[in-house]
Parts: sequence; C-alpha cells; structure tokens
Amino acid sequence: MKHIIKKYLLIGFILFAFSNYVHAQKNFHKNPNILFCIADDASLAHMSAYGIADWVNTPGFDRVAKEGLLFMNVYTPNAKCSPSRASILTGRNPWQLEGAANHNSYFPAKFTTVMEALSNNGYHVGFTGKGWGPGEAGEVNGRKRELTGRVYNNIKMASPTKAISPLNYTANFEAFLNQNESDKPFCFWYGGHEPHRPYNAGSGINKGQKKITDIDRVPSFWIDNEVVRTDMLDYAYELEYFDKHLQNMLELLEKKGELENTIIIVTSDNGMPFPRVKGHVYEYANHLPFAVMWKGHIQNAGRKIQDYISFIDIAPTFLEMAGVAEKKSGMQTKEGRSFADILASKNGVLIDAKRDHVLLGRERTDVGRPHDQGYPVRGIVKNGYIYTKNYTPDRWPSGDPETGYMDTDNSPTKTAILTAYKNGEEKDLYQLNFDKRTADELYNKTADTFCIKNLASDKKYAGLLQQMKKQMEQELKKQNDPRMFGKGDVFDKYPHAKPEMQNYYDRYIKGERVRKRTGADVD
Repeated sequence: MKHIIKKYLLIGFILFAFSNYVHAQKNFHKNPNILFCIADDASLAHMSAYGIADWVNTPGFDRVAKEGLLFMNVYTPNAKCSPSRASILTGRNPWQLEGAANHNSYFPAKFTTVMEALSNNGYHVGFTGKGWGPGEAGEVNGRKRELTGRVYNNIKMASPTKAISPLNYTANFEAFLNQNESDKPFCFWYGGHEPHRPYNAGSGINKGQKKITDIDRVPSFWIDNEVVRTDMLDYAYELEYFDKHLQNMLELLEKKGELENTIIIVTSDNGMPFPRVKGHVYEYANHLPFAVMWKGHIQNAGRKIQDYISFIDIAPTFLEMAGVAEKKSGMQTKEGRSFADILASKNGVLIDAKRDHVLLGRERTDVGRPHDQGYPVRGIVKNGYIYTKNYTPDRWPSGDPETGYMDTDNSPTKTAILTAYKNGEEKDLYQLNFDKRTADELYNKTADTFCIKNLASDKKYAGLLQQMKKQMEQELKKQNDPRMFGKGDVFDKYPHAKPEMQNYYDRYIKGERVRKRTGADVD
C-alpha cells in the first residue's frame, strides 16, 4: 500500500513539475511583454527612488528601480503632453512631426506609431486612461485611429476625490489581459490621468495626511507660502495615487505568472503642472523620472544609469525587444536609437559614452498669442549645462497677459505669483515665470537645478555657449528641422484641434465672447 501511495505521489510531483516547466517554456520562448506606465505631469524629483523629496512616497516606482534600473538622465524633447507622447510613439523629435510638434494637434496620418506597429506584428495591444493627446488622432477606414491600441476604460471605481479619475486602471488592465485568449505577447499603455490638474484643494493634507512642513524646500522661482505648499501637496497626493495603481499592476502580473517576461517602464510625459515647468524648456520641465524593470533578465539590478536617453529612443527599444525589424514596422525613419544594450548590460552605470547629450524644443504648447503663434525654442543638454535658444524673444513665453498667460496651467501657485506682482511685490518671480526672456539662456543645471541664474551674458561662458549652440544647430539641420532653414512659421499655421480654441487671442481682442478658461480646462 505504501508503495502504491509513493508511486502516485511521484507521478503527481512529475506532472506538477512538468506543467510548471511547460508554462515557463511558453513564457520564455515568446517575445517579452511590455507594460508602459506614464504619469500625466510629474517631475523627476518627486519619485522617491531619486531621494530628492521625502514628502512624496512612490513605492511602486521605487520597486521598479530597485529590481531593475533607475535612469538618471532621461529627457522629453518637448515638455507638453501631445508632442511629448508623439515623440514616444514615433521615435521622432517634435520638429520632425509636422503638426504633431504642437500641443492639441491633428496627428498626421503618415506617421505610424510603435503601438500600431506592434499590433500589426503579433502583439496584443491596448491602453487605459490617457493615450496620445489631447488632439485628434484621425480615422482609418471610417473608425477612430487607435494610436495606443484599443481603449480599456469601461471599468470605473469610486475615486478618493472628485478631481481624480474614476477609471479603475488596474481592473481595466486585468480585463485587457483576460481578453488575450491566443496568449500573444502584449504591450499595454497605462496612462494615468494623475497628477494632472485640477486638484481637490487641500486633498494632500485632508486625504494624504500630509503637512505643509513636510516640504523641505519650495523651488526658488515660486513664492514659499501656505498656498503654494498646499498646492504642491495636492500634486503629491495625486502622484501617489498613480503609483498605487502601478503597485497593483505589478502584483497582478505576479499573480498571473507574467512578471518575469514583462518589461516594465515607468515615466511621465512632462514636468509638474506649475509655472516655469510644464510647457517650458528647463530642467524641471524636461528632465523626467524613468525606471525599467525586467525581472530575471536585468543583471545587477538597482544600478543608476548615467547615459543620456531621449523619449525618441523608446519606440526603437520596443521594436528591438519585440523582434520587429525596421522594414516590418511600417514606421517612418526614427531619429531615436534603441537602449536595449543598456538593458542587456551586465554591470556599470555608463554603458555607452556616446550617449552624452539630448536635444530639446518647443513650438505651440498652447494658445493665447496673436495668430495662434507658439513660443519656438530649441535646446541641448550636455556636460551638466542646458542651453536654449528662444527664436522669438519678443513674444510672451507663457502666453500674452491679455488672455491670462494661457501657456501656463491655471493653479493656486500661478494666481499667488500674479496677485503678488499686481500688488507691486515679487517682481523677480513674475519675471522668471511670465515675463519675456532673452534670446539665449544657459544654466549650470548641476549647481543651479532650478535654472535661475542665466549665464548667457557672462563672458566666461561665451565659448561654451557657442560650442553648444553650434552642435545643436548642426544636428537640427541634419534632422531637417524647418526652423533651421527659415521655415519655422509653418508650425504656427498648423491648426489647433479644437475649433473653439482657434484664433483665440484675436477673437478675444476683437470683443468676441470666447469661453474663459477655468482650472478644469487645462490640458
């Protein structure tokens, strides 16, 4: 009898081991899954893995960094939602994307996105929350074009505040996974709406149990008072909400046995929605959080990678990891290059010494100027310095005063600075955030993180400025940037995707009763 029992136990153990082996082999041999997680308006300093701000706690991001790689020098070429996400999806800089260089644009039909390419090459593709946008994606065969795959936004939940999206991001991700009946490799875009404005005023204190004294320092280009600190804590509360769903998604992948075959990338589209950040071209605006986890594949996890990476490098990386050749992708030629070599590296923090700089830029990041003009900028980050060229310094960088500086999101922080200026106070802060700027700006971003002291007029830095400008413009010419050939005005002529916002300034000045923008209208 004992012999029979042992025999059946042995058979059971063999069957159990074999089933696990088959499952492991199935996952090992298929192409890796990709989970791309992107917050809406979050700065690098506020992911706690970077150790900069202890008044924000992001254990989900921190886990990805600890069990994967934490990237220290990742930049978006444009710090506004639509053009930043367009660069991610196409592998091209905004100035190479025609109308998609602008915020709230019509996405050109000629540019195939990496999500579309993966879908056409055997991947199960979808997204929840915010994909590309705001803007008009166009249509394909009479149906709305799916730039980031099929939308999974049906499942809702009770959100902790009225300002936070009711979408149950995690449940929608699970619904996406459950619909993958053919067991294809998947690519899913988790686009949280947080910490995008508006906020429920005081939620960071009332819901997040935070205190204004938790903040160790306020950026020196804002007023340091209770109003601004409370605004910052509301932002932090929403960022932590984004991170909570990231934690849930990691646990879901573990539960389904897919974590070790899934490349997880966590980042943000641009910096926080505050003055002199979102939509502008400074360190706090373009320098973004970025962590990559591929459990069981990345060696010597926890490294802090120093290589410079641009958002245009993401699409080529996706294609290489998915085994999709350039010709099979159906995409336009990409300016970015894959950083798969960094993911495959065995050790070290500087993997490719040639990755020593990134290019930045800006066109129309919002309306509010005559004739729907933008505020064109190009820039380069290298060797601890950030140089930018403002091509039309006669224009207002945050939008014209008459229409309320519309190129900076409405917020208590914005109101505090403008109110103080109106009362004859804080003139230096008004100048930094809203006033016109010089043609050239140069900052030592290592010593001057907030980019306050412009070194462009300092003769000691004249050689460095010219060297950075020369390299920037040489590369932009190779990339056929219209602005390098006297054709930059083309960007102002691409229409805004919302007809009611077209020619906003001109209609307002003529006395037309255009709809005033409120805190809920920022995008």
